[in-house]
Amino acid sequence: MREKPFSCSECNKNFRQKSDLVKHQRIHTGDKPYPCSDCGKCFIQKSDLVNHQLIHTECEKRFTKKSILDKHQRWEKPFLCSECGKRFTRKSNLIEHLKTHTGEKPFSCSECNKKFRQTSDLVKHQRIHTGEKPFPCSECGKCFIQKSDLVNHQLIHTGEKPFSCLECGKCYNHRSALAQHKKRSHFNVESVLPQM
Repeated sequence: MREKPFSCSECNKNFRQKSDLVKHQRIHTGDKPYPCSDCGKCFIQKSDLVNHQLIHTECEKRFTKKSILDKHQRWEKPFLCSECGKRFTRKSNLIEHLKTHTGEKPFSCSECNKKFRQTSDLVKHQRIHTGEKPFPCSECGKCFIQKSDLVNHQLIHTGEKPFSCLECGKCYNHRSALAQHKKRSHFNVESVLPQM
C-alpha cells in the first residue's frame, strides 16, 4: 500500500499527493476557485465545473420517437429523486438533495456541535467562531460573514428599498424591517373577527 504523507490539519485525513490535499482543504476553507463563465456559480474542482457546464450547452439532437427522447433526457440527468421527481446529472448531487427530505445533518461543528446538511453551511457557520468576515463593503469597509449579509448592507449605501408593504405602499431596505412594520401597523382583521 502506498504511503500517504500529506495530512489535513483540520480533520487529519491523509493524501498521497500534495495536490489532493490542496483540493481537499477547500472543503474546510470554502474556497471555490473555478467559476462558471455562464452563470457565475463556483466550484472546488475543475472537474466539477466541467460537469456543471454541460447544463448550459444546447443539445441539437432530434428524435423520431418520444420514448427515445425521454430515454436521452434521462441519460442527461439519470439520477431521480423518488420523493419529488427532481433529476440530477450526478449521484453525489442527488445524495446531497435527499438530505432536504430526510432532515439529515451529517456535518457537525467541532466548537458547538451544531449540525448542518451541507459542508458549505458548516463552513459559513464556523466563521462565527473564528471571527472570519471575508466579505468587505467597498463603500465603508465593514466586513461580513456571508455574501448575502453584504448584499443587504449595501442597500444602505444605494438607498434602494426593494421591500414594499402591500397594505400602505411604504418601502424598506430589509425584509425584516418590512415584517416589523407589518406587525406594528397592520393586523389581520380576519383573525380577530368571529367565524360565521
